[in-house]
Amino acid sequence: MTTTSDGHTTGNPAAGTAVSGLHARVLEDLGLAICEGRLAAGEILRTEQFEEKLAVSRSVIREVLRVLSAMGMVAPRRRVGVQILPVQSWNLFDPLIIRWRLATSERLSQLRSLAELRTAVEPQAARLAAGRAAPGQAADLLRLSGGMWAAGKTGNAAEFLRLDVQFHQLLLTASGNEMFAQLHRLVAEVLTGRTHYGLVPEVPHEEALQLHMDIALAVQAGDAASAQAAMERIVERSMEETTDYWARHADPGA
Repeated sequence: MTTTSDGHTTGNPAAGTAVSGLHARVLEDLGLAICEGRLAAGEILRTEQFEEKLAVSRSVIREVLRVLSAMGMVAPRRRVGVQILPVQSWNLFDPLIIRWRLATSERLSQLRSLAELRTAVEPQAARLAAGRAAPGQAADLLRLSGGMWAAGKTGNAAEFLRLDVQFHQLLLTASGNEMFAQLHRLVAEVLTGRTHYGLVPEVPHEEALQLHMDIALAVQAGDAASAQAAMERIVERSMEETTDYWARHADPGA
């Protein structure tokens, strides 16, 4: 994995392939170009054009195109070149695609979709965790929520984000649903993106801190209804913040 200038790491979890160095840079460049529409759906390009445009070797281009193909963003066309595929073909659950879309004019649409997805998944995950979490997992949720409280109260945004990502990852895992558990990378991108693009206050609201503590306590007590209700409020807050962001940044002429 490679850390980019904004603190993210690059890789392709969906394809099971990590890329680094030059490959990571080229992957980032092409992925963003496709997400931004600078490489439009339906457009067909030859490998030679990529080589000339990006000034890299054919082997690098081929490897990057292989990764993008696994993500559903491009498809080889025999004796013609590589075709850019429409968004309907992309693996929209891939954390890299989410990250790229958050960096483009599609940010608002992506944030809304992610907030709606969290609303559907995370409250149920919290409910299941209250009945399925191992004692060690429940204790770790309490530890993480306590750490979030301390980081939030002292204004340590970086530490708060780190613990918040771990909290939601553990909760999804503790649900005992292996498909929920695999969404943890997606949720991590949501939480990181919301922080990176200023959708959360510099100092977390006390309600948000308390709600994470409430979830941890409910999971430890086996109180499914309370765990679900607290998580519902967390994702409601996220949706409210996204809606507010949408209202403040929407094109008034649209």
